[in-house]
Amino acid sequence: MEFKDLEIFQMVAQKGTITEAAKALSYVQSNITSRIHKLETELNTPLFNRHNRGMSLTPEGKKLLVYCEKILTLTNEMRKVVQSGEDPSGKLEIGSVETVINLPTILSAYTRKYKNVDLSLLTGVTEQLQQDVLNHRLDGAFVTETDVHPDLVSHDVFQEELVLISDMKATSLEQLIEEPFLCFSKGCGYRARLEAWYKDQNITPQKVMEFGTLETILSSVAVGLGITYVPRSVVAHLEKRGLIQCHILPEKYSKIKTIFIRRSNAYLTSTIEKFIETIEHTKHETTEPLSFIVN
Repeated sequence: MEFKDLEIFQMVAQKGTITEAAKALSYVQSNITSRIHKLETELNTPLFNRHNRGMSLTPEGKKLLVYCEKILTLTNEMRKVVQSGEDPSGKLEIGSVETVINLPTILSAYTRKYKNVDLSLLTGVTEQLQQDVLNHRLDGAFVTETDVHPDLVSHDVFQEELVLISDMKATSLEQLIEEPFLCFSKGCGYRARLEAWYKDQNITPQKVMEFGTLETILSSVAVGLGITYVPRSVVAHLEKRGLIQCHILPEKYSKIKTIFIRRSNAYLTSTIEKFIETIEHTKHETTEPLSFIVN
């Protein structure tokens, strides 16, 4: 059994078809098929159920996948430890919520200084990003502060004030609570804060609408579709232009901290160590958000 066999097995399990796995790995399909057959022969058990929709794991395949992920994670970490030096290099996979206003400054400063690092960014909500870090899918992530998992280490980035925003027509908080709540999916820290306020005030939102991007949410608020709850720094330029108005909620719900998380048991390579240093150097800098056009 070779590491490459395990990588192929893991990719087929993730993609569910030989065709998609071959595309992801840039292999010919026949190579993928023969490697899976070879692995099943070595282990003397079928690992996949074959059907019209593709391939799904057998009970034995599910067991192997657990060990496969552990082995490949340790192998990847071993390479990082051995190859780690003073000059960072290799892949660095970072996650972030969409509202880290000085994120472009951090990424720009890091990539300018460490040109041998292949940095990639995934956006999502806090809960999912935390799971991705725990499950070794990300090296670290910028998230809103919650109850940090014991297997994670956190680094403070900055503290912000959340504000309830609406279009320019609403004149009172009583009017706002009747409006649809525009937000990201469950697991978003900002959404959780406003929902906590709703609950404490015995308010049931009339309608909750989930969106995939911050720009769409802000544009929708500006044209009167509903309200949302975001950091003031993200919408200061819109408030200044008279496109939205901000409404303050009590500090218990409005003060929130952005943190950077990483696994506590992972080897601290120079690649991630220098990234954390970059955060420390840039977190006090002020960055103007990129404005968007309201149609």
